[in-house]
Amino acid sequence: MAKPTIEDEILEEEHILDVDVTQEMETSFLEYAYSVIYSRALPDARDGLKPVQRRILYAMDDMGIRPDRGHVKCARVVGQVMGQLHPHGDGAIYDALVRVAQPWSMRLPLIDGHGNFGSLDAGPAAMRYTECRMATPAVAMTRGLDEDTVDFKANYDGKESEPVVLPAAFPNLLVNGATGIAVGMATNIAPHNLIEVVAALQQLLKNPAIELDEIMRHLPGPDFPTGGKIVGLDGIRDAYATGRGSFKLRSTTRIEKVSPRRMGIVVTELPYMTGPEKIIEQIKKGVDEKKLVGIADVKDLTDLANGMRLVIEVKNGINPEALLEQLFKVTKLEDTFAINAVALVDGQPRTLTLKEMLEVYLDHRLEVTLRRSQYQLGKAEDRLHLVRGLITAIADIDDVIAIIRSSDDAAQARERLIGAFDLDETQANYILDMQLRRLTKYSTIELEKEAGELADTIAGLRSIIDDPTVLRRVVSTELAAVAKEFGTPRRTILLASSGSPAATATPLEVADNPCLVLLSGTGLVARTDTVADVVPVGRAAHDVITASVRTTAHGEFGVLTNKGRLLRCRAIELPTVPLTASAPSLQGGSLAQELWPLEPGERPLGLTSLSPDSLGLALGTRRGVVKRVNAEALSKDAWDVIRLEDGDEVVGATELQSADLNLAFITTDGQLLHFPASVVRPQGRSGGGMAGIKLGSGASVLWFGPVNPSTDEVVTISGSSDSLPGTETGLAKVTPLAEYPPKGRATGGVRAHRFLKGEDALLIAAIGHAPVVAAAGSGSPVTLPSEFGRRDGSGTPVSQPVAMLAGRGATAAEPQ
Repeated sequence: MAKPTIEDEILEEEHILDVDVTQEMETSFLEYAYSVIYSRALPDARDGLKPVQRRILYAMDDMGIRPDRGHVKCARVVGQVMGQLHPHGDGAIYDALVRVAQPWSMRLPLIDGHGNFGSLDAGPAAMRYTECRMATPAVAMTRGLDEDTVDFKANYDGKESEPVVLPAAFPNLLVNGATGIAVGMATNIAPHNLIEVVAALQQLLKNPAIELDEIMRHLPGPDFPTGGKIVGLDGIRDAYATGRGSFKLRSTTRIEKVSPRRMGIVVTELPYMTGPEKIIEQIKKGVDEKKLVGIADVKDLTDLANGMRLVIEVKNGINPEALLEQLFKVTKLEDTFAINAVALVDGQPRTLTLKEMLEVYLDHRLEVTLRRSQYQLGKAEDRLHLVRGLITAIADIDDVIAIIRSSDDAAQARERLIGAFDLDETQANYILDMQLRRLTKYSTIELEKEAGELADTIAGLRSIIDDPTVLRRVVSTELAAVAKEFGTPRRTILLASSGSPAATATPLEVADNPCLVLLSGTGLVARTDTVADVVPVGRAAHDVITASVRTTAHGEFGVLTNKGRLLRCRAIELPTVPLTASAPSLQGGSLAQELWPLEPGERPLGLTSLSPDSLGLALGTRRGVVKRVNAEALSKDAWDVIRLEDGDEVVGATELQSADLNLAFITTDGQLLHFPASVVRPQGRSGGGMAGIKLGSGASVLWFGPVNPSTDEVVTISGSSDSLPGTETGLAKVTPLAEYPPKGRATGGVRAHRFLKGEDALLIAAIGHAPVVAAAGSGSPVTLPSEFGRRDGSGTPVSQPVAMLAGRGATAAEPQ
């Protein structure tokens, strides 16, 4: 017999099988693709988290690394996650941990990082150097895990368990967005404002058949953590309607003097996930390739104290606006953000519309609340059962003690207690385990009180479980509480303009043609490319115009602020917008704080021409002071026009256009006073004004300005002073100003609005040339009720909260 060869021995030991390579590749690739899609790259639509992010938060919650504890090394968290839950490399886990801790990546960061967590242009330090703990919003995401609110599954080795999904007290998928690349598909969801998302969810809870347009009245668009401006809203609506769409995201810039003889473009906010070093590199490349002309220098002055500040110095003789247009074309100062809303729903990847994302989250939150209520009901019923047994025992405590002492063992004592007092085994065991100090009269009172409270709790929980309406109301209330706790103001400005560059480039030298400077209710400022006899102050596209002044392109004008300052400004520094008779558009305007050196908390209230022939300025303060200021233009960039007392501020400031006008106050307690402007003696700049209106206890001035009783109308909107700003619609009333008799200066005026039950203050008010127009905080118009004859009547509901009011047809101030 032949001796076996080495090859025969190997074949016999390893039992090698021949397989088809094509079939093996297909099978392996499908398994890999499945793993990437479902276990790595795509978020769950319910909690908006990828598996690794969910496991990080669960592990930190399980380890007790909460906001009230100290930070721990990130390496410790990564090791725990990798060892127990996530069978992948530590690098992938640490990258995921870092991202959810970066405030420029997440609209609501879930991890509080300590140390170098990187920047937009650089990566973080190694995990052995950085520390972390759960942020407060992460606690809300994991709250309820111990109350059977979600299902658990075995981990990768079957030795531990992990949640399938987190309870998620807020809609993380929309609030923080998501990005990921799987096999054959990808997801890219923009961050949104928590307050706006919650408002949309509450409307969906009230009306499940709500249309997209109504949802977008409350959730108008994304809100990026890095701010910026979204230019063109059509792409947003497409994305919300279909799950796919794109829009342009533009940097926040302002043109200012960066040196005594040089103007510059200052960038304070960049498009999402774009760093300053990348912009500098693109600018240098554009200069080298002759695509950018007129740039003297680029400096990155970003720091922790002042935030983003990228300064682009402009050569003398170059129009900064024209250069900015070139920068938007050549660099990422204007970028495109493409939404591809893909997420896992019931374990399957789906492209979701905005309404579908809201519905999936609501269904999840309703189920979490229902399961939590069922769990708490079981606990409450068990406790009430024990308390009732204790009450029975304490009522006959002498007999209980006698039975226990005369019994041979615990089992006999248990049986005798059950027979003597009609208890069950659970109650009898609890009585036997009870401490002697509980057997007091005071304990009886406590137990009876606890039994009553438990009965009320059980009734409340049963109503939640049995009545879907109550369940939805509880979810709505909890969402409102989360929005109040974690909500922040919108950072990204929405502009309806398409952002398309002009057909012809802006000339380097701007002609000194007549123009108008316009100020809107959202703080946008611009100058027009033409001039008209009457400025249509009032309705604007997605805004209202509150003030205007005539000047020329190279002329100067003044800005009056709530700090009582007058700022000298140049019209040439403002962006240009078209002027139409029906609806002037400030879509291409800039925010006031981007253009002018405003102090913290300072905002523009009005515009003036700085003309020495002017009739002067009229100012009214929150404490009821009125002042007329003589026309005076100093050789300064800013000067005070009123001396304010501590804690006071200007609420209305404007240039008087006629000596026949009246001055009017409206207060928070619903009083209105108007009197001739001629009774207020003009003062110099250092004067502190005089008494304008007598205020009631706790009241303050809500609105001040010049009025014409023959043409103007009064709009008042009432509500509760305790409501979250921007959430209460209130009751609106429109009344001709002629219905309000004039009173003497320094009097209390007359009642302008009658409060109903639950109302105690005016939320917003204004007087203007009829018809006064209104807009919401997002800029969308709000329809006001028809005029109401009675001056002291109550209002009628409006469709949504009003944030801005302005009258039509005001004439602009003349230039200097």
